[in-house]
Amino acid sequence: MSEVKISAETRSEFGKGAARRIRRDNKVPGVLYGHGADPLHLTLPGHDLLLALRTPNVLISLDIDGKTNELAIPKSVQRDPIKGFLEHVDLLLVKRGEQVNVEIYVQTEGELAPGGNLLEHVLNALPVEAEATHIPESVTVSIEGLTAGDSVLAKDITLPKGTKLAVDGDTVVLQVLAAQAEESEGEEAAGDEAAEA
Repeated sequence: MSEVKISAETRSEFGKGAARRIRRDNKVPGVLYGHGADPLHLTLPGHDLLLALRTPNVLISLDIDGKTNELAIPKSVQRDPIKGFLEHVDLLLVKRGEQVNVEIYVQTEGELAPGGNLLEHVLNALPVEAEATHIPESVTVSIEGLTAGDSVLAKDITLPKGTKLAVDGDTVVLQVLAAQAEESEGEEAAGDEAAEA
């Protein structure tokens, strides 16, 4: 897991006007909360934060006003729906050694059994509990040879050391569906005649 250092400044201006001014300076308004402390309103450098958020469950080492260092993970990220730039970020305060609940992406490898079956990702991300400084980015699941009706349950997935499921083990993560056969032209014609009668 990667740890990214970002310099942040505390902010005292709030509201839409203040947020617009912050974004105009290529910065992002954010809030740091957790451990029962009062929420801390921050201004973060937009480009550095955007690069950091490309890594799933990134651990951010915040240098706040050059005085304090805090560790945080992104909890909620708001983006502009059209242009995609960052509008706001919520950061959760964490400590080394602390267990946190996060979601890790489920990746697949291998090929389904022949026959035109379809793979459905019931869960794109798997809820897990992991140590804050050792959160895995993703987990890889083999789908080699699976056929229609097969499924992969959460308990069937091998997790990295120190990571535990934060969801019921019988939860379906992936399932294989039979491809829908198209109606033949003869069946369609018979159906049309029945409808006309």
